[in-house]
Amino acid sequence: MKTFAIGELSRQAAVKVPTIRFYEERGLLPRAARTEGNRRTYNPADVRRLRFIRHARELGFEIEDIRALLDLAEQPDRPCGEVDAIARRHLTDIDDRLARLNGLRAEIHTMLEQCAQGHVRECRIIEVLADHRECLHEHH
Repeated sequence: MKTFAIGELSRQAAVKVPTIRFYEERGLLPRAARTEGNRRTYNPADVRRLRFIRHARELGFEIEDIRALLDLAEQPDRPCGEVDAIARRHLTDIDDRLARLNGLRAEIHTMLEQCAQGHVRECRIIEVLADHRECLHEHH
């Protein structure tokens, strides 16, 4: 089996070396085999796993969800209900964040519309930021 060093893994998976070490420390990527000179060595399965992790992170999945998805991926004959549940939970989180962001956007938009473009002492934006009760939307 072909093996390669951490730099090559980094290049092939488009992930920085410190990130690889981080994923190893978190148990998402197995500890690398070592050469006699104590250098880490990786194989094509590590590349596939690291690409999976990178893509899941790009989609916003949390580390624990990625860990669960990796565990499930290693059991190809299982029903995919647990995978669906993880993805649905993540989608709900995304929808919640989008709703909060839309509320924040509306709040900032309203503050800008109410600003008279005068002096800071009369600035509606400063007033709203200074007193949360002036906000039109709940956005904690």
